[in-house]
Amino acid sequence: MIDYKIQKFPRTRIATLDVSAIGLQKHHIVAMIEIDVSEARQKIKKYKNEIHKISFTAWLIKAISHTIKDHEQAAAYLKGKHSLFIFNDINISMIVEKDLDGQKVPVPLIIEKANERSIESITRQINEAKATPLTDDDIVLQRKSNKLERSYYFLPGFVRRLFWKYLLRHPPLAYKTMGNVAFTSIGMMGKVNGWFIPMSVLPICFGVSAITKKPVVVNDRIEVREVLKMTVLLDHDVIDGAPMTRFLSNLSENIEKGIGL
Repeated sequence: MIDYKIQKFPRTRIATLDVSAIGLQKHHIVAMIEIDVSEARQKIKKYKNEIHKISFTAWLIKAISHTIKDHEQAAAYLKGKHSLFIFNDINISMIVEKDLDGQKVPVPLIIEKANERSIESITRQINEAKATPLTDDDIVLQRKSNKLERSYYFLPGFVRRLFWKYLLRHPPLAYKTMGNVAFTSIGMMGKVNGWFIPMSVLPICFGVSAITKKPVVVNDRIEVREVLKMTVLLDHDVIDGAPMTRFLSNLSENIEKGIGL
């Protein structure tokens, strides 16, 4: 006799399947980088002791949004074949893991205007999102889904994916719905000593792994430092190799020096 159990498939996972299918069609370039975050981590510990509580994730989101403002094309949407939509604000879509009927499910959270927000306010929003009870009616953590959005889960797969394609062909609607930057951190869920490659339909996506200690050459000396492994997906349709390189270099520099702390 075969022993097994059947587990209910969370509805939020249906959208994940569709995003993965459409994301595979994007012309993303994958950059896998290592960043020394020792100085930033020390500053955050001191900041917590002396002022208010902030999280490393919230600060990292702030550092990313600050850098993107100096390289706005990195988060641009392609409209047709000849136009780029560059939005003034950096709205970052991230995943918060929630309990629903005894299961852990990923739910989107939008950090709006991250470039203008304080690290403290981003920290509060993430913490409040983690503490907010989840229901089947939530489409993102800021609001309940409406009747039309709830019907999405009952549509055939090819119809649902047509919705995502329509959304991406209309940048203002896509931006209003899910922002222009994706951020996902497995370091918030556990420690994994390695990179992972996320999937996304957005122009730029950050996959953040855990922080590990490793020997690094600093001023011609070998020191044990705290190193963050990060994967960045950049849409080659909206940004070329040279601007990509300058963006990644600036991002690494800003994170390593603990910008904003």
